[in-house]
Amino acid sequence: MPVAELRRVTKRYGAIEALRGIDLRIDRGELLALLGPNGAGKTTAVRILLGLAKADSGTAAVFGCPPASQEAKLRRGALLQVAKVPETLRVREHIELFSSYYPKPLALSETIRAAGLGGVENRLFGDLSGGQKQRVLFALAICGNPDLLFLDEPTVGLDVEARRALWGHIRGFVGRGGSVLLTTHHMEEADALANRVAVINQGRIIAEGTPADIKARTAQTGLEDAFLELLKEDAMEEVA
Repeated sequence: MPVAELRRVTKRYGAIEALRGIDLRIDRGELLALLGPNGAGKTTAVRILLGLAKADSGTAAVFGCPPASQEAKLRRGALLQVAKVPETLRVREHIELFSSYYPKPLALSETIRAAGLGGVENRLFGDLSGGQKQRVLFALAICGNPDLLFLDEPTVGLDVEARRALWGHIRGFVGRGGSVLLTTHHMEEADALANRVAVINQGRIIAEGTPADIKARTAQTGLEDAFLELLKEDAMEEVA
């Protein structure tokens, strides 16, 4: 059974058809990168899987349960672009607070180690660098000992060193058996991290496979060029 899945899911916002009958699955121990231009439907798909929105038709499940159920919530974590936490609490205080929401959280020391926060656990969140703040948000996503992570543009605004460091922590989570749904506009990031890629455009999944599969399908050597070629082909098919 997939860790999370959407089956023939549609979602409309007024006249806008955000999702048009998509199928999507995330398997245990894999990182799936969901790629698409702005407005393609990525955020809507993630919101449905997080239980923050309901599909108009089709089914959504996380660990075989409704996404908004307590069972699903206690087994997943999320790092979203809109995430904000008080700047006047210390790093360890944030982690201890979030950990208290879960029945079997990671030990504080394990969370700090897994997120690369050693040496800054007693600093105020507001005094951290951008990369350190993002690692704290990653720590809050994993401190409940989840089996599934939703990462929405997790490295946006980070410099190269901070981005690569966070990649290492994400790989560590997957290496321990965790599953990840990643949305990103950094094609290098998707190529480096993803076991599988799904490309969404205008509410439809237009391609799916390993990064190598996606590149081979378009005869491109880079994932970014392959992605752009797929969007071009899809636009031509829509016109035809």
